[in-house]
Amino acid sequence: MGSALEYFDFALYGVLSATLFPQLFFSDLGPTGSLLASFATFGVGFAARPLGALVFGYFGDRFGRKPILLMTLMMMGLTSVAIGLLPSGHGLGIAAILVGLRFIQGVSLGGELVGNQLMTMEHGNQSRRGLLGSFIAVGSPLSQVLANLALVALSTSLTTEQFESWGWRIPFLSSILLVFVAIFIRLKLEETPAFVAEEESRAAAPSAGGKGLAVLWSHPRTVTTLVLAWGGPALCFYLIAVYGLSHLTSNTGMSRDSGFLLLMIANGVSIVGCLSGGALSDRIGRKPVMIAGMLGCMVGIAVFFAFSGPEHFFITGASMALVLTSIQVMAGVQPALFAEQFPTEVRFSGAALSHSIANLIFSSPSAFVAAGLGAIGGTGLVVAFTLATLVVATIAMTRTRDGRHLDLAAYTEVKSPGGDGSDSELPPARQSV
Repeated sequence: MGSALEYFDFALYGVLSATLFPQLFFSDLGPTGSLLASFATFGVGFAARPLGALVFGYFGDRFGRKPILLMTLMMMGLTSVAIGLLPSGHGLGIAAILVGLRFIQGVSLGGELVGNQLMTMEHGNQSRRGLLGSFIAVGSPLSQVLANLALVALSTSLTTEQFESWGWRIPFLSSILLVFVAIFIRLKLEETPAFVAEEESRAAAPSAGGKGLAVLWSHPRTVTTLVLAWGGPALCFYLIAVYGLSHLTSNTGMSRDSGFLLLMIANGVSIVGCLSGGALSDRIGRKPVMIAGMLGCMVGIAVFFAFSGPEHFFITGASMALVLTSIQVMAGVQPALFAEQFPTEVRFSGAALSHSIANLIFSSPSAFVAAGLGAIGGTGLVVAFTLATLVVATIAMTRTRDGRHLDLAAYTEVKSPGGDGSDSELPPARQSV
């Protein structure tokens, strides 16, 4: 529920940044300038994620997973309410506040995402880590469905003037109700066995450090590999969910309601892919499932930009579903894959920074870069750039460690002669955690 809430507020902003926010907050910049400014503001949330990953990753490795999850959830909920209360059409001052609130959202999600995953990974049985992690990852497509469903319902039941004046605010303001429910649940959680074991080990032999930003030079190869590997799906998701939606409504003549509907259906279908990807990775390994997802993205992206438009309504919807389902297949694997790459004492920092840096580099500028490339060379240039990124991501994925049988509670640092913890020896697997 916490994961779905965090992503709901993040996804809601993404959809509106492509359709409504340009004229509400950036209208003085002209049609193209307002769209680019709105996409840039959307990207600020991703730029803030590494800061959240750094700060909350350090404290999560130092003080535990549970307190971090409570703090990040409250940050996201209160920030979303503040966005819903912002007056529109008041120039750069309000736009600057919007940027600041988006930044806080990014900080929150940078800590929430991996903390939520590790709470599940470190509690769960190792033979089902992929499946269990996919339930956390489902929060993303589920939130996209809910965000788009809310906007479709509001935009069809209200007049254009009502929706642009106050209708879009309702989903942001309503998130405060979900915050109370999710906090009630999280207060009842116990700290993970892996962190408790690490605390006991640290009490007997204090660690020399390595948490937070230090993980970038204690495990550089692991972090770099994960950043590149996750770059493909990170780019493709917002290429479809944000730039793709703008492309449909601005360049192909498709109505905004139709675009919302197709995106909602595609995200709904992708939920099945998310759960299937996690479960399948428990049976055949993380890498094969991830590589299959990359290939699905390649096909879907090529078809979407070749045939998108109202005259190819079903092909447009099918290609969007293929891309988003392929991404969610990989997202179902990601919690287990990332957790298995780092020892317990730096697992929060390493996984959070790797994921956040990938989103900063690939997700944050995706809509902005796609809009720029489209203006220069059309959608063909956008497709070429995306396919090249997916090829690099696939190669990086082949270099990740297979930790499917790893006991996370027993995985502690064993330095290699080269000093990079990413080369540490793995402990023997146990049948349960």
